[in-house]
Order: sequence, then structure tokens, then C-alpha cells
Amino acid sequence: MFLPKYPDSPTSPPAHTHTPTGTAPVRRSLPSVSIDQKTVVALVVGGVVLTALLAAVAVTAISVAVAAVVLRSMLRDHHRR
Repeated sequence: MFLPKYPDSPTSPPAHTHTPTGTAPVRRSLPSVSIDQKTVVALVVGGVVLTALLAAVAVTAISVAVAAVVLRSMLRDHHRR
């Protein structure tokens, strides 16, 4: 089997060597947040209020859609006469 012959050339050391810097930066911890009973109650009440508002908007949208279908049906019957 024939192997290609490479020229003998010594490899030179890399031009840039990596030197590690000092210590790694220290990660700051997040400030501690104290959660008391008033905070939990406020969050629960806020969630209930927002859920009730979302339900009211959904019911209103469905009511408007039903009213539009009924009105369109009534107008179509009116124009046929």
C-alpha cells in the first residue's frame, strides 16, 4: 500500500497562548422577597377580579354575536316579503 509522503516541517508553537485571568466574576444573588399573608390575599383577590372581568367580556361577546345572527335573520325575512 502506498502512503503519501509529507514534507518534514516542525510545527511552530501557536502565536497566541491563552492565559487565564483572575477569579471568575461572583454572581450576585437576588434580593430576598418576603411574602406575607396580605400579599397572598391581594394576589388571590386580583386573580378573582380579573377572571370575573374576562368571563363578563366573553358573555358579552357571545350575546352580541347571538343578537347579530337574530337581527340578520329578521332582516332577511323582512326583505323577502
